[in-house]
This record gives sequence, structure tokens and C-alpha cells, in this order.
Amino acid sequence: MSSPLQFQLRITASAELANSLRADSSCAAHPALRTLLQTHHATLKCQFDAFADYVSEAERMGAENYPLYQWTRQTIESPEKKAKYLQSFTLYVNGDEVYDKDVADALEVGLSKLIDANGIVRVSRFDTNPATNPQPPART
Repeated sequence: MSSPLQFQLRITASAELANSLRADSSCAAHPALRTLLQTHHATLKCQFDAFADYVSEAERMGAENYPLYQWTRQTIESPEKKAKYLQSFTLYVNGDEVYDKDVADALEVGLSKLIDANGIVRVSRFDTNPATNPQPPART
């Protein structure tokens, strides 16, 4: 029986690898990562870029319809948080932000083998259970 929860993986990359991954989404700078992603039909998206895209869309479409607009804008404007999120990448599988446990498990095993101080520094796993994840900040 499959779990009703879905999962998301993120990697933290060294500053050098993060710059390469942001410049070239094919992951040519890290062939082993590129092969793993291709095997699982996965892609990477820099968290900072995702946040910046959200802010841009909210500003075009009307920030009042985007409950995380203010928090996200403050996040990308903070130099410390910007530095952190420039090195954080979310894995999408078949274009989806969250995916089944078996997919997350297989990807996590492969990514864990790639951890190295000069490349992938950390692998993080999140699930869709609200009880185990931070909730959006209250609107002020």
C-alpha cells in the first residue's frame, strides 16, 4: 500500500556548484548528478530563483492574491537568506514539486552517494504532512 504522503527532496550545493547549476540547468558541471536526474526524470530549481519568480508573478498579478508575497519578498531581499537560498535546489520529478515515497527514496539514495564538500553538501527530505512541516507565516 502506498503512502498518502508525498515527498520533496532538496540539495544544498557548494557556492561554486550552485553557480554552475544556476547557469546551466543541464548539470554539465556535475556529470554524476546529471545522470541521476535523467534516470529519474528529475530537474533542479534554485530556491532563490523560485522565490524571485513568485515575487515577480505576485507583483504582476496582484500581491493580495499571493499569501506568501510579503514573507518571500523579505526573504529574497535579506543578504543572509539570499546567500542561503542561492545554494538550495528543489528537485522536481516529471515537473512535479512532490512525488511518491518510492521515487523520493530512490533519488535520496543516489543523491546521498554524491555528497561531497565541493559539490553537494546536504540532501534534505520534506513531506506533505502539515504536522511535520513549518506552516506559512501569518499575514500581517
